[in-house]
Amino acid sequence: MAAGESARLGAEVTLFEKNEKLGKKLAITGKGRCNVTNLCDINEFLSNVATNPKFLYSALNYFSVRDCMDFFENLGVKLKIERGKRVFPASDNAFDIVDALKKFAKINGVNLKFAKAEKILIEHNQVAGLIANGHKYSFDSVIICTGGVSYPGTGSDGDGYKFAKEAGHHIIDLKPSLVPIEIKEKFCADLMGLSLKNIKLYVYENNKKIFEEMGEMLFTHFGISGPLVLSASSHIRKIDEQNYKIRVDLKPALSEEQLDKRILSDFDKYKNKNFSNSLDDLLPKKLIPVFVGILADTANINPDKKINEITKTERLEIVKLLKNFDMTVKRFRPIEEAIITCGGVDTKEILSNKMESKLVKGLYFAGEIIDVDAYTGGFNLQIAFATGKLAGKNASEG
Repeated sequence: MAAGESARLGAEVTLFEKNEKLGKKLAITGKGRCNVTNLCDINEFLSNVATNPKFLYSALNYFSVRDCMDFFENLGVKLKIERGKRVFPASDNAFDIVDALKKFAKINGVNLKFAKAEKILIEHNQVAGLIANGHKYSFDSVIICTGGVSYPGTGSDGDGYKFAKEAGHHIIDLKPSLVPIEIKEKFCADLMGLSLKNIKLYVYENNKKIFEEMGEMLFTHFGISGPLVLSASSHIRKIDEQNYKIRVDLKPALSEEQLDKRILSDFDKYKNKNFSNSLDDLLPKKLIPVFVGILADTANINPDKKINEITKTERLEIVKLLKNFDMTVKRFRPIEEAIITCGGVDTKEILSNKMESKLVKGLYFAGEIIDVDAYTGGFNLQIAFATGKLAGKNASEG
């Protein structure tokens, strides 16, 4: 996006790509569907940016959500809008977005080199060029768009941070964001592969609620993942210092009173069965042994107790667990498994209206390398496209 915009505005541009093909990481976003952007106004957009939202005002004004949609549609990509205002290619194929960007660069005359940039050359606090694959190239502007350190197999292995550091920039500590969560409780391994839909997930930090959302989650051998969990992870910031708890409401559509009536109805149906065999209508099969086991430990309800012997107090404990299925956060999965990187080049050292370094003239930044990150829903790609466009514009003006 940055290269194409600079070239469109008349600059002579060379794009350096160290992979064997362009758009490797973009092609796997949104599970291969590519959530291009999110159709919301700028204020709602910025409320979905977890880190340094105000820094993005100029970029989003230069290349808005509508501009982004028009951009891809003008390049022949039909778009569609899904739940949560998320915008996808109508084909559900991320390669359509990759191909559109390749086309944008090509029609504007971008010179493409498949070579690894190794060092940015700086003379008298001004960009002079770079070295790639051992060859020296002269340029008066360089835009670093190397991404973060998540999914390093796609090429985002952190070399951009090295270039920024060598230029004198401060790198805010790198952490995973939009990442699966490891859980202390052992029962997650027993539930591996179980997907829960239409549940409500809460995050508590030292008993204070900091996140809640309806949706879908998945149990894994190490803990939990899925769309809700990835969103929740963005709100967990000081995982080493604070006490975080995940709470799942397994029946968010029912109040405690309604749920109690529902359980009474089920119990009437299964009155001659043991408690452990009475929950088939209420819970997924895989969850029942774990659920019953927790109640045996916390409420002393014997799994073999007959339904007609369950007391009202015990019934209310069942309701309580259905509404408060709690887990303790252990840690994030490794940053390599994160969708995006939290942290990066300090925004205080970048001119937000140009994306240019305040320390080195002619050095620009765009995308995930900057210390900005957002929640799931197309926000991070819009940030990448908008900062890329703005950096490209200003780099072309030299």
